[in-house]
Order: sequence, then C-alpha cells, then structure tokens
Amino acid sequence: MNKEQTTKKEIQEGKIFALMSYLFGLCIIPLVFKKENNFALFHAKQGLIIFVGEVAIIIISVIPTVGALIFKLGFLIFGIASLFGMIQALGGKSTKIPVISDFAEKISL
Repeated sequence: MNKEQTTKKEIQEGKIFALMSYLFGLCIIPLVFKKENNFALFHAKQGLIIFVGEVAIIIISVIPTVGALIFKLGFLIFGIASLFGMIQALGGKSTKIPVISDFAEKISL
C-alpha cells in the first residue's frame, strides 16, 4: 500500500475497523462497510486471508494423528500473524505480513 494514498484522517477513521479485521471472521465487516477506506481495506484483506487459513486448519485438524499437531502449529502461526496485524493497525501502519500479504494483494473488491 502506498503511504501517500492513505491520509491521517483515513487512518484514524479506519483504525477500529482495521483492528477488527484480525478477529476471527470479523474481517467481513470492514470489507463490506469500509470499502472506501484504504487503511481499513488493507488490513481487512490480510485478515480475510488469515481467517481462511484458520478455517482450513480447522478442517484439516480432523485428520487422525497429525491433525492435532497441524491444528496447534497452524493456530500458533495465524495467531502470531493476527497479533502482529493488530499491533500494526493500532499503530496506524500498513505493514505487509509476509506470505499473507501476497495473497491479500490479489483480492479485488
């Protein structure tokens, strides 16, 4: 995201929605209601990828023996990514989360 495209006012107005983006499934709210806010949308797209990953981990967890390990490892990774995103959102920053941002940038609304 280009920093010149996002104003301080836009960041302030979008902070709560950006933070909300990283809470399990709530990324849908800014995707629907804050499409015009580049800051909130940036975080909502990353949050959506994390949410999809968490759902995939839940589905994969039914595999006998390795499912529990994959579940724990996956939620640790996605949990850290969510926490990092929340901290960046509260700080008013649009920092890309490695790998996740690659997929998020491909989302067009």
